[in-house]
Amino acid sequence: MNISNKQYTTIWLNEDNQSVSVIDQRILPFKFEILSLKSTEDVFNAISDMTVRGAPLIGVTGAFGVWLSALELVKANNYNLDNLKKEAEYIKSSRPTAINLAYAVDRIMAKMLDSSDTVSIALEEAEIFRLEEIENCRLIGLHGVSIIEEISKKKQGETVNILTHCNAGWLACIDYGTATAPIYEAFNKGIKVHVWVDETRPRNQGARLTAFELGEHGVPHTIIADNTGGHLMQHGMVDMVIVGSDRTTANGDVANKIGTYLKALAAKDNNIPFYVALPLSTIDMTMNNGIAEIPIETRSEDEVRFMEGVVNGEVTKVRITPENSNALNYGFDVTPARLVTGLITERGISKADKLEIAKLF
Repeated sequence: MNISNKQYTTIWLNEDNQSVSVIDQRILPFKFEILSLKSTEDVFNAISDMTVRGAPLIGVTGAFGVWLSALELVKANNYNLDNLKKEAEYIKSSRPTAINLAYAVDRIMAKMLDSSDTVSIALEEAEIFRLEEIENCRLIGLHGVSIIEEISKKKQGETVNILTHCNAGWLACIDYGTATAPIYEAFNKGIKVHVWVDETRPRNQGARLTAFELGEHGVPHTIIADNTGGHLMQHGMVDMVIVGSDRTTANGDVANKIGTYLKALAAKDNNIPFYVALPLSTIDMTMNNGIAEIPIETRSEDEVRFMEGVVNGEVTKVRITPENSNALNYGFDVTPARLVTGLITERGISKADKLEIAKLF
């Protein structure tokens, strides 16, 4: 996708074949900087502090992390399977909710166990996985655009208003995005679209990241406070909701950024279709009850107590709460399958139920 008319993906192998580069999403949209990840620790920190975020991108970063771990161990003359497994488990612990991370790390490890040239095979498989996830998102866009096209026809070509939550765009993936892929495809085809962008407290990924990337691509959008969506739905100002997912269970329960569940409830109450866009690597076929089984990450209370912005050209953090007040910061919530109209995947659109999801595999 584009930043200042230059094409980027969110992670790529450097020419030295010793590191990968990522876009530092902690400081967008105020600054654009590229960081190089060279070690296991670099990867762990990048994932845990949200330099990189979004389930598909976290997964691909973890995949390259296994390769960097192997490279690091070989250089230190300390390479053996037990040490590599420890590093892999360490990487997986950086963000517990997104299933893509564990999927990617385990996939690379399995390939390495089947090869004698472990470092090379790890790099090869990580790059294959990166390209697969890009293609998956492209296909999600091709399948999902049919929904937008149908709404556009019903509205006789008038603007289709789409609400999304958090950032499930190309910044959260590697390219195209999940929730945004159908939107970009529709926009590129000349369909009139407008996106309501939830700010997504407490880290404001919608206001900071989704708005940034939509703006760079020229897609009309409006940033709204998180609690505005229900009001817009009541007044006929939302035609559909598309969100991403960090983990979806075998029966269709969806874990996504905190606040998604409330959007799904409002959509259900107002008969507005609520879609989840995700690659199959986000579906956890070992789980059948999202509320009971999906681990929900609790993050630092300072993310609630402080906000970042630009003051006199400098990125500044300010406290917005009473100094001695406690805060609680769940990173995700679970939307039950009964509230989900459908899942948009690289293999087509599916109902959010166990039988239909199983068919995708």
